Amino acid sequence: MAARRRTGGARRTLRFVLGDQLTRPVSSLIDLDPEHDVVLMVEVRDEATYVRHHKQKIAFLFAAMRHFAAELEAEGIAVDYVRLTDPDNAGSFTGELERAVARHRPDRVVVTEPGEWRVLQMMQDWRETLPVPVEIRGDNRFLCPREDFARWAEGRHHLRMETFYRGMRRRTGLLMDAGEPAGGRWNFDAENRKRLPKGQRPPDRIGFQPDPMTREVIALVEQEFAGHFGDLAQFSWPVTRSDALAALRHFIAQCLPTFGDFQDAMKIGAPFLYHALLSPALNAGLLTAEETCWAAERAYREGAAPLNAVEGFIRQILGWREYVRGVYWARMPEYRDTNALKAGRDLPWFYWSGETGLNCIAQVVTDTRAHAYAHHIQRLMVTGNFALIAGLDPAQVEEWYLIVFADAYEWVELPNVHGMVLWADGGVMGSKPYAASGAYIDRMSDYCGSCNYDVKVKSGPRACPFNYLYWNFLIENEDRLAGNQRMSMPYRTLRGMTDRRRGEIRHDAATFLASLGGRPAPVSQGGPD
Repeated sequence: MAARRRTGGARRTLRFVLGDQLTRPVSSLIDLDPEHDVVLMVEVRDEATYVRHHKQKIAFLFAAMRHFAAELEAEGIAVDYVRLTDPDNAGSFTGELERAVARHRPDRVVVTEPGEWRVLQMMQDWRETLPVPVEIRGDNRFLCPREDFARWAEGRHHLRMETFYRGMRRRTGLLMDAGEPAGGRWNFDAENRKRLPKGQRPPDRIGFQPDPMTREVIALVEQEFAGHFGDLAQFSWPVTRSDALAALRHFIAQCLPTFGDFQDAMKIGAPFLYHALLSPALNAGLLTAEETCWAAERAYREGAAPLNAVEGFIRQILGWREYVRGVYWARMPEYRDTNALKAGRDLPWFYWSGETGLNCIAQVVTDTRAHAYAHHIQRLMVTGNFALIAGLDPAQVEEWYLIVFADAYEWVELPNVHGMVLWADGGVMGSKPYAASGAYIDRMSDYCGSCNYDVKVKSGPRACPFNYLYWNFLIENEDRLAGNQRMSMPYRTLRGMTDRRRGEIRHDAATFLASLGGRPAPVSQGGPD
């Protein structure tokens, strides 16, 4: 893919499109002039390795980028596409943009703001270092502009999603009837916590057979990033706009009606259940939040899906997705450095290997290696809950989440993990830590039945580590959390324990945590070699 040489006196714009901006009407392309403008897209090693992303994430993005470039060219748009293996590839956004400016001699460069703070710093530097003006435009694919969220957040120490979400419902009209929430309630989460019944089989999920262009990318990733975490054998993500729309239609028709009831459930051998699997396409731009939410709303209005399912799904996008982006940009860069619970233990090697007697973690890590995916309860209440109650270092945990999931970008990953999972922000996002014993995992999954540990046992070598780690977490953080009203019940129980029982908890936790050892992946190294 090479740009056509243009001539003439009209103003020429170089439009730099990043790999997670694959939306035709994205702000950097919205006023594109096919007669004079050039679109620049680049595959660069820096972006694949600043953390060593899951192989499927790299393959997904490179394949989606190549297909998007081909679609632009089919419109008659000049695309300057630099592949990873181009012998002159500079390996970085900055280096490739400098080369492109020298090639095309544009009058200006236009970009859409990125999803990560570090890339925004690069873009701001370009304004100083490039010989032409650089225009950084807002990302028009989100339903809440950054500036609007900043105004809402100004002066608030606690940024509660539920308040923000209700405002977004009113703003967009989604699931609203004459100014009131559909069904008379804003939130149906209490109805969405059912365990999957024995014998119930979720629908087969739509997958997309890699075409020749995608197969070429998969081979490239296997060769160039062989040491990265993850497998490519089961790659079936949608890498085109048309496939992403097909995935959305499949979810709405086959999964959404039951999504609400079982969205918190977990089952061995069923990593997807009724979840949408749309977040990689959403976060890369193949789908928009607006069209996805309205598709779900139509299903409710047409009687094709119940309100609890539709509201729960829309809340994840209109609520959480927009909200965490707002928190990220409103509180960065200081936000990532907070560590309210003073957690500092190394990430255990089993987060990479899956080799642990804790069957719940083994299942989630194994599925994540195979699919670059785990649903929100697996992320929050299995790998995340363990990280919280074991006191793992926030920076190492956050890097792991950024590496292993196909939908992970810092704007969405960091607040979710830092605030929601680890409570490292001290309550900016969540009113209390999401800490739980093994009883929660047992209630919502079938993981415990084939575990090396016994979830019913509270102490000793056979006890589920989640049980004593939970109480140890409360003991270790008593001075920080005992005054939290939402933690009053467990701390009341803790105060009723005998010194002997507290001693057993501390001993079991110390013994287990000392046994973790292994080979933690240091921050900035990013996973196994």
